[in-house]
Amino acid sequence: MSTWRHLFTVLTPAYNRAHTLERTYRSLCEQTCQDFEWIVVDDGSTDNTRERILDWQQQSRFPIHYHWQENQHKKTAFNQGVRYACGEWIVALDSDDALEPNALYAMAQVQEGIPAAERDNYVGIVGLCARPDGSIVGDMFPDDVFDATSLDLNFKHQISGEKFGCLRTQVLRQFPFPEDIPGFVPESLVWRAIARAGYLNRFVNQVFRVYYDSPDSLSHQGRESAQHALGLWLLARDTVMECLPWFRYAPASFMMAAARYTRFRLHLRQTDKAFVRARSLHGLGARLLVIVMAPAGLMLYLRDRSRH
Repeated sequence: MSTWRHLFTVLTPAYNRAHTLERTYRSLCEQTCQDFEWIVVDDGSTDNTRERILDWQQQSRFPIHYHWQENQHKKTAFNQGVRYACGEWIVALDSDDALEPNALYAMAQVQEGIPAAERDNYVGIVGLCARPDGSIVGDMFPDDVFDATSLDLNFKHQISGEKFGCLRTQVLRQFPFPEDIPGFVPESLVWRAIARAGYLNRFVNQVFRVYYDSPDSLSHQGRESAQHALGLWLLARDTVMECLPWFRYAPASFMMAAARYTRFRLHLRQTDKAFVRARSLHGLGARLLVIVMAPAGLMLYLRDRSRH
């Protein structure tokens, strides 16, 4: 018998997003499945986030839990929320986005479609994101119901664009975001570690989330920003060192990752020299790939410097 109190925990790390949180809250009120709790982990907001959440707690049909922490980072707030969660599945919903009204119900139905004896092999139920105008963000999956690891999805099938769903709380507790790394840490580092442990996702061509592209979001800032050089360097390092078995599917992606390794390592050579030295490359293939693409990485670094 399950010891979980809810089927879902909707987890929202928030930092000064009182002006967008109502959109998130209203979408939860509209859910056709109400077997969930909402956990908001406030990462040191200085606006009226707390007051808004406390007001909604008095009127909501579902439990709302508010936790405040000193400003650290979204990844720390996420880890905290996972530790607090009483739901079997985590739905990580950003503080400026919304769920489709049937999203939680649809996720539950997809879970029921996985044979009970196989469910422990799955970490997530993942669907699509749509913009407010209804257009799909990124690529659809090759089949309406499609099982794969996140590594196979990215490299073998080369499906791109924002995706969204729920992840098993028990697995997320085994693979927390690294809090010893300062600043931005790409989510892909965690999803890849879970994939290498053998966990599958069930991908479905159903829209679960309405995506609002905010210019101040971490994902927006982190795409190619030297400000987040450490996280981007770690992602490039992971690609060339830990993901080489997928090289044959996407060689261009690996070549670009090797160039980014040099690019962001050069950005880090003054500020995080000791950290970088402690994480040197291992493996002949990774080293050769980085050496071959080093001139391209240097050019990208010089371009960054000229822009700033």
